[in-house]
Amino acid sequence: MPATALDPRTALVLIDLQKGIAGLPTAPLPSAEVVERGARLAAAFRARALPVVLVNVTGGAPGRTESAPRGGTPPADWAELVPELGRQPGDITVTKQQWGAFYGTNLDLELRRRGVTQIVLAGIATSIGVESSARAAHEHGYHVTIATDAVTDLDEAAHRHSLEKIFPRLGETDTTETIIKLLG
Repeated sequence: MPATALDPRTALVLIDLQKGIAGLPTAPLPSAEVVERGARLAAAFRARALPVVLVNVTGGAPGRTESAPRGGTPPADWAELVPELGRQPGDITVTKQQWGAFYGTNLDLELRRRGVTQIVLAGIATSIGVESSARAAHEHGYHVTIATDAVTDLDEAAHRHSLEKIFPRLGETDTTETIIKLLG
């Protein structure tokens, strides 16, 4: 469903736009396009004094999986947010250890303290961090909007599945330009 409205207290939540993840091969969009659109969204939210949340990941959830974890030690700057986001002192930063931005972090508390009732999500990877965060936001009672041209994935089929099958059940979806126009 196309985005119809943004609540007066909407926050932007940018997922894992960090050096290590933005440097991976992504599809269908190159990560540089997602970073650029995320930066445009962040500038638009900041211009309207709305919260901007920058999320990075520094670990992974414990537990056995069939898919082997990525090996090796990541570079020292792997978890640093990309500079293109223009991080500002008023931005909220959240470091997560799981896929989603809510579990095990103070994100819900930070949003509620600011009276936030809706979030706009963007970032990498669509089917992992973005989808997990969208699911949790929906379960926490937030209105959810996904910027469809500001998300990408490591797996194009998984990206498409999230956009076509999952996100419409969790909220509304639309482009960066439409979301900026809805900000007024």
